[in-house]
Amino acid sequence: MQQTKTMPFDYVLLLAVLGLLAMGTIIVFSASASTAYHTYGTPYYYLERQLMWAGLGLIVLVVTSRIDYWRYQRWAFPLFAVSVALLGLVLIPHVGIEINGARRWLGAGPLQVQPSELAKIGVIFLFARLFTLHQDRMEDFWRGVIPHLLLAGVVFGLVLAEPDLGTTLTIAGTFFVMLFVAGARKRHLAALAGSGLPLLAVAIIAEPYRLQRIVAFTDPWKHPLGEGFHTIQALLALGSGGILGLGLGYSRQALGFLPESFTDFIFAVLGEELGLVGTLTVVMLFLVVAWRGYRIAMRAPDLFSSLLATGFTTIIAIQAAINMGVVTATLPVTGITLPFISYGGSSLVLSLAGIGVLLNISRHTT
Repeated sequence: MQQTKTMPFDYVLLLAVLGLLAMGTIIVFSASASTAYHTYGTPYYYLERQLMWAGLGLIVLVVTSRIDYWRYQRWAFPLFAVSVALLGLVLIPHVGIEINGARRWLGAGPLQVQPSELAKIGVIFLFARLFTLHQDRMEDFWRGVIPHLLLAGVVFGLVLAEPDLGTTLTIAGTFFVMLFVAGARKRHLAALAGSGLPLLAVAIIAEPYRLQRIVAFTDPWKHPLGEGFHTIQALLALGSGGILGLGLGYSRQALGFLPESFTDFIFAVLGEELGLVGTLTVVMLFLVVAWRGYRIAMRAPDLFSSLLATGFTTIIAIQAAINMGVVTATLPVTGITLPFISYGGSSLVLSLAGIGVLLNISRHTT
């Protein structure tokens, strides 16, 4: 390891994340109040839980920011093994919780966890460790790329079987960016990307609803009550927000018209209530997170820390891009949340844990 000196952590990154978290908490309450009142008799049901998860996540962020990053090397293999085991467990009937045709959760009652969120962390830790150990062979396609791809393929397959194509693509994209940083040749990555397109086509065709979403994506107005419904309602929300928005608490689409209004499609409610100014603010904050994260990766003292920083930054950036792309009808509909903004516990806590790791790495410079 190169000689390093301890520096103050990256305050710009932390402030950007706290800004996203604050905006998310406000919009979660605004978007969920009507549903919460009619379902549970109080408009604060989802807000209280989001505040609980945010508080827990901030505690985890503080803890992970204080653990020197190189200590995570010993956790890489156990964490990956646990995440794979949980992914397998969630697929077992009557064990995994099925919601809207997808079996993605474990737990009982109000306490539910999403193993695929832990798998994101497991993949980043494991391959940061393996790519560092096998640095001398990463330019070799058969000795350096393929063995790691086969191991990552276990996670890809399990997440896709839930089914969760959006998360699969997010994890796969992060894995490929880490491969590039680890030294894999560009032509090898291009070959893998090219061979992955037929597999993606098969995954889409294998599930009729995915194919229907692709068809609806080309012209959602031809399927206004079917697969195009989500997209149309999201566009109506964004359009009605105008430049400055209708104001907090004045969303019309959140009153039962827009499905998943405080989870997958919360960006549409944000645009309706805060307008173009609000949506651009969120986009800018995510760009700041990506900028500071990749800056940390480039200035990291060693390959392991650089790969960790690259992984955590990329997985947030890809997930945010996919979510906002879906809401704005730039991408076909897929169920994926907006980091730090959407309602949910597993994603929020583990995303904040990743930010804590980034903050720790930012304190060490060459």
